[in-house]
Parts: sequence; C-alpha cells; structure tokens
Amino acid sequence: MEKRPLPSSTAPRGSYFEPVDDRRYKPTTHASGAWDPDEQHFSPLGGLVVHAIERQRATGPDNGLTLSRISYDILGRLSLDECEIEVETLRPGRTIELLEAVVRIAGRPVVRARAWFLADVDTTAVAGGPDDRLTPPESLAPWPMSDAWPGGYIASLDVRPASPPLPGRTTAWVSTPLDLVAGVQVSTLASYLALVDTANGIAVRQPPTEWMFPNVDLTVHLHRQPRGTWTGLDTTVAFGPTGQGLTSTVLHDTDGPVGHAQQILTVRPLPKA
Repeated sequence: MEKRPLPSSTAPRGSYFEPVDDRRYKPTTHASGAWDPDEQHFSPLGGLVVHAIERQRATGPDNGLTLSRISYDILGRLSLDECEIEVETLRPGRTIELLEAVVRIAGRPVVRARAWFLADVDTTAVAGGPDDRLTPPESLAPWPMSDAWPGGYIASLDVRPASPPLPGRTTAWVSTPLDLVAGVQVSTLASYLALVDTANGIAVRQPPTEWMFPNVDLTVHLHRQPRGTWTGLDTTVAFGPTGQGLTSTVLHDTDGPVGHAQQILTVRPLPKA
C-alpha cells in the first residue's frame, strides 16, 4: 500500500479529521460542507472511510489484493460532529474480498460503503485503454471555487481547471495542502479518493444559490491505482426532467486515466425567500 508521506516540517499542519481513538474521528472546520457549514462535506469523509478499511485489512495477512471498486450510500445528514467507523469483512477470499464500512454519528448510521478488493496479477502484456492525459496541473492557473461555494472544505482546495468551467462540463485538477487525518500517515489512495466527491461542484448546471443538487451516493471504479497528490476530474453533469441528475467523471492522475466515478443527484429548486 503506497503511503503519502507526512510533511518533514515540525510546524503545525491543518487536517480534515483528528483521531479520537482507533475507530472515532473528529472533523475540523476544514471538513465543513458546501450546502451547510454545520455539515461535513462528503469528500474528505469518503477518504476517511478508505483509511478505516485499510487499517482494518492491515491487521490481517497481506493477501495481495487491491481496492478496485468502492460504493458509498449517504443515508442521512452528516453533521459536523465526531464519527465512528466500523468495518466488517463480508466476503473473505484469496483473490476477491468484499468489506463493508458503516459510519455512525451520534449512534446513527449516516454512510454505508462497500469495497471490493481484487487480486494483483501482472497483466502488463495486455494492459490498454484510453490514454488521454490532462494538461499538467503545474501549467494551469488556480480557480477560486469558493467564489461559488461556501464551506471550509471548498476553501481548503487548490483547483486548477484545464479550460474555463462550463455549466455541466468541466475538467479540473484538485489538490489540498491539508492532511486527511492529523498526525497519521494515510495511503495515496485514501488521499486521492478524499477529493473525488468534489466533482459534483465543479461543473454546476445551475447556481447553487437557486437550485439544490446534492448527491446521495458515490461509486468509484479503478482499473489502475492512482499516484501523486493531484486528483483529475473530467466531469459531465446531466439533469433529467423529473428531479434526478447524474454526475459522471473520468478520474485521472498525472499519468492518465485511472477509473470512473458516478454520483446520482436529487435536483430541486431552493425555496424562495
């Protein structure tokens, strides 16, 4: 499991969560949401779930399996309060394994996630697929996403669009200077996935001051493990005629595509003042 190194400086560094014990974490103000600053943005919580799953698997033997799909269902309000994550192995195996994580706040389940781990096999000889690489983030200008969205999470991001953002269509790089968990070394994968849920906010079709379109789920499929500190989001958003929407994203790192993400949306107008 590739680890993202902790900073070498001894100076304090911000984080999205502070550990309470082995299963409980306290969100910081940097994790506050875009729809409500008293709620957690789901994106860093999604990365924290992966961290909890990896911690659970690290207690057993290394069976050479790699997280290849994770699906999250958001069951209720994610208040900006201490959360507990419980992980269970549903389907153990030597080549395929399924784990489930449940996030609870004040004893109530608020997220349920299932992660499939598949065997690592050398398939270099037959590897292939789309290889369109995004413009490197170092050559792009930052975009102040907080001009459109409130909340500590959005304010914490370095967002660099590859071209001017359009309604329903944007390609952008996202990174953060913050740690996922204070004082804890987390994997590159957990840090990468902690930024994927940002996709629903980069290609808005309607102003979030007039319409709500929160996602109730997130599903990520990976054909390759991401590397580096940037999460690339090639995102398209569609709204249907009866209140449902879909955010679809090709996921990238600086070497090219790594997988896909899908988010189903509930679309509705904000009440008039």
